[in-house]
Amino acid sequence: MKSRPLTLIQDDLVDYDKAMERMAEMVEERQRDERPDTLWLLSHPQVYTIGRRTPLEHLPDPARHIPVVETTRGGQLTYHGPGQLVGYLIVKLAAGEGVVDYIREVEFRLIEALGTLGVAAQRRDTPPGSELLTGVWTTATGRKIVSIGMRQSRGVTSHGFALNVDGDLEPWHWAVACGLPEVDMTSVRREIGTATMDQVRPVVAAAFEAER
Repeated sequence: MKSRPLTLIQDDLVDYDKAMERMAEMVEERQRDERPDTLWLLSHPQVYTIGRRTPLEHLPDPARHIPVVETTRGGQLTYHGPGQLVGYLIVKLAAGEGVVDYIREVEFRLIEALGTLGVAAQRRDTPPGSELLTGVWTTATGRKIVSIGMRQSRGVTSHGFALNVDGDLEPWHWAVACGLPEVDMTSVRREIGTATMDQVRPVVAAAFEAER
């Protein structure tokens, strides 16, 4: 895996809509070469985000009172909430490099980070005709621990990954996550018994060669 140092921005809890506005600004700046490749680490208040292909039957019951927002990323329904580390990647792709190529790199970097934290993990290939298995899964328990959804515009990526650290996993059960009805979502804390955002953030940043 080639070296690809990123500039790191860190925030705590940022409303999803405000984050999307800021991310769009950063993408435009990167397209104009006014900013370096960037990793923005943050978390969101409770929200479900959906792709354009997400079926209505995958959405949560409105009685749960968690907003559902359509997004421009690829993929299906994802839940965000406190205790989840979200990473937005604003990266200019190399000549001949596609967004799927970069998603593979993101998976491997997160597998490296999880290994450092004591969670053995792996990526999965998608069988023909099946829902995409993009993301990262625990090796021992077969649970999904990272969701990934990205897009590229004029050669620059946006959106990114969501790594469950120590948040409430119950909202995942109130909808169909990632288009996979049988998926069992997990977190670093669930897998190894302990985890804090302060422990996980620097490990993830290091795996992406990201520095302030």
